[in-house]
Amino acid sequence: MTQEPTAPMTPAYADPVRRTHIKRIKLALFLSALAACLGVSLIGGIGLALFFLVQSFIGFDRVSVFDSSFAGGVMTGLQLSAMNFFLFLITVPAAWAALGLSIGRMPHRGIAARRPYLRWGAIWGAILVGVTTGFFSFMGGGLAMCLGALLAGASVGALAGIGCGFLFYAIVRPAEQLRDVDISVF
Repeated sequence: MTQEPTAPMTPAYADPVRRTHIKRIKLALFLSALAACLGVSLIGGIGLALFFLVQSFIGFDRVSVFDSSFAGGVMTGLQLSAMNFFLFLITVPAAWAALGLSIGRMPHRGIAARRPYLRWGAIWGAILVGVTTGFFSFMGGGLAMCLGALLAGASVGALAGIGCGFLFYAIVRPAEQLRDVDISVF
């Protein structure tokens, strides 16, 4: 006796799928990937400037990049995030693939709420940027430096990912596309 395969369970926040073709997903993924690259660079640069500002107000000695401490790891993670734009030939396709396999599939599954798009954009942004900065910091320093860079990179990536999820949602507008019933004859 063989069991019949069951249909995958849809999440509670998903609407029943009424439409098979969702428009503007590839455009939204491409623009979100570009925005991720630029957003990580801007947030990393602003974070690095704020790090220097707070460091000078508190009176700490200068923490250098690749210093084997937690603060050196935070600084390294912010600097690696700020230099993200120079590697756009790698980061844009990586973000495009990660977003395409996560939030790019949500409209086809009938997910019309905004929060899952923002949540998964933040999760994938934190994973991509945090793991990258943590890996390179671990190669250049110790575990404390790796943890600092991982925390800084994940924070920067999560903030940029929220913006990317919001941009994707604003371009695709899945609530409208899933609600509209196509009554055209041709």
